Amino acid sequence: MNKKNNMKSIAKSTFNEINIEEGFLILTFKNEESVSQRVEKEIDSAFIQFHFCVKGSAKFVFNQGRYSLNINEENSLLLYNPQRELPINLQVESNSWIVSVLISIKKFHGLFSNEANYISFLNGENKDKKYYKDGTITPSMAIVLNQIINYSLNASIKQLYFKGKAYELLSLYFNRSEDANVEQCPFLVDESNVIKIRKAKDIIVSRIAEPPTLQELADEIGLNIKKLKEGFKQIYGDSVFSFLFDYKMEVARKLLEAGKDNVNEVGHKVGYSTSSHFIAAFKKKYGTTPKKYVMSLN
Repeated sequence: MNKKNNMKSIAKSTFNEINIEEGFLILTFKNEESVSQRVEKEIDSAFIQFHFCVKGSAKFVFNQGRYSLNINEENSLLLYNPQRELPINLQVESNSWIVSVLISIKKFHGLFSNEANYISFLNGENKDKKYYKDGTITPSMAIVLNQIINYSLNASIKQLYFKGKAYELLSLYFNRSEDANVEQCPFLVDESNVIKIRKAKDIIVSRIAEPPTLQELADEIGLNIKKLKEGFKQIYGDSVFSFLFDYKMEVARKLLEAGKDNVNEVGHKVGYSTSSHFIAAFKKKYGTTPKKYVMSLN
């Protein structure tokens, strides 16, 4: 990538670097230790950095510690500064997972058509400007990120698999308005509404097996159904029940991987009264049955 392409980490087993192709790579940081870990990597200024916190939290340190940016679970961070290098100096907290996608601006431009004007740093007048953006990880993105960080398929297809997942992740990332400002999203002007929507997400996640109806959820957070629907879509990029379905399937997948529950028990834990309904839902999401998925892990 450049002449300073060395990675150092006090726990090398927590780090994995996958070179997709020239100017395109994925880094994964999986700290399962009881203490934080530090990872450093020199990055050329021609690269756009997409960082995703899948689990826990981490902190990016800049200018010899004079400036830092935190990234927490379910959040993303985009960094781009063509005027100076932005080396990765990352402190990954205990029990935290980070996935980073690094792609050269030249290659990135080639991925998008000329009509993609809503992506600010692709505009001609912004080509020499720095660009930082934080955001939330949608359930669909979370699934891809977990598939990246928990790769367990045959080594012979590793390169192809990660290339497909990296493109899928970027397409999901940009599948929304890139500059969701106050004028575009008047709902977000009211900070109390944002807090209520985040509470709604916490409620359905905590009651995954028996979620409330939309009306019950709206009543509980103190918003009408219309504002609940609009706000949830704006913040999480999906409808309430599409979000919940993706979340259920992700929980189910993790339970199956853990191997402590059979298919029927996993289905009950995520809210399906019959195993046939759970199997059908799982197959709709992942294209295979829970049983075949478990067999593929072995």
